[in-house]
Order: sequence, then C-alpha cells, then structure tokens
Amino acid sequence: MNIVDLDPENESAVRQLAELLVDVLPEGWPTFDQALAEVRESFPNERISRIAFEGGLILGWVGGLEQESYVGLWELHPLAVRRDRQRQGVGRALVPDLEDRVRERGGNTVTLGSDDHGGETTLANIDLYPNPLEHLQKLENPGGHPYEFYQKVGYAVVGVIPDANGFGKPDIFMAKRIDPSIAKR
Repeated sequence: MNIVDLDPENESAVRQLAELLVDVLPEGWPTFDQALAEVRESFPNERISRIAFEGGLILGWVGGLEQESYVGLWELHPLAVRRDRQRQGVGRALVPDLEDRVRERGGNTVTLGSDDHGGETTLANIDLYPNPLEHLQKLENPGGHPYEFYQKVGYAVVGVIPDANGFGKPDIFMAKRIDPSIAKR
C-alpha cells in the first residue's frame, strides 16, 4: 500500500474517491455529484488530501483542513476506506500520515466530528438536553460506531453536539494533540 497526495489531474482517482464517499458515507454524500464536489474542494494547497492505493485501486482517503480561527488546529475531514478493505490497516495508516503532514505545516492538534446518524451509540435517539456532558460520560458503543477506531489511534472524545443532524442524531467531537512539545511551553 502506498500513500500519496491526491493529484487533481488524476480524473480516475477523483472519480473513485467520489464513488467511495457515496458508498461508505452516504449520510454526508448521498449523490455522486455531491461527493465529486467534496473531492474537488480538497484540491487547494491549504488543504491536505491523501490517498492510499495499491496498483490503480484506491483503498482510502483522508483529508485535512486548517481551522484558521485557531493556532495550530486542523480538522480531519473526511476519512473513508473501501468496505472490502476496512479493518485491514488502511485507516490506521492514513490517520498518522495526515498527522505527519499537519505537523509539517506547524499544526499541533487534530480534531474531528463523528456523526451518529444510525443510532450506534448510547447518545443517539434520546434528548441529550439539558445536560449533554452527563450523557457523554456514559457513552457506550453497542452499534459499532467509528469513534472507537479513533480512540485506538489516540483521539479522545472531547464533546458532543446534540441534534447536530436532527433530533437524536448527535455529532461526537474528538481531538488529539500531535505535537507533545506544546504541553511543555
């Protein structure tokens, strides 16, 4: 498996990524045209867009977007891995690769939001108000939500936005310090 920058001129790769988004993240990108627009938005130099591939087949994609309102903060967005290659190390390779690129650009923290559209966690399908943090402290994962993957690669749950995607469909916020030297400053 190789990981490289996405080449905007590689139309085959661009189209494969759009198809990948529709397949594995249909809640965010239900149509090919929406997914294609998302892929094309990842092209500017201020963003990071990395693909994992073998031969001519794209296995996964990770993107990064600098949060300009904060010093050194980046958002991991998106992470997508082909269904037939999930749980085979593709995501575990893409995430640290992105973190390396972020560090090269002076970043110190990576954040992400992991939506619960499908009722996979104990935060879903309930009213998290008036105390969302109380519910967050009791977070469990009976449905296989990806937040546990991110925990395995070093991310911590740092918050929740109730009803981010409609009633009972929260967004779980996670973050990771990727520059340990900032804790000593």
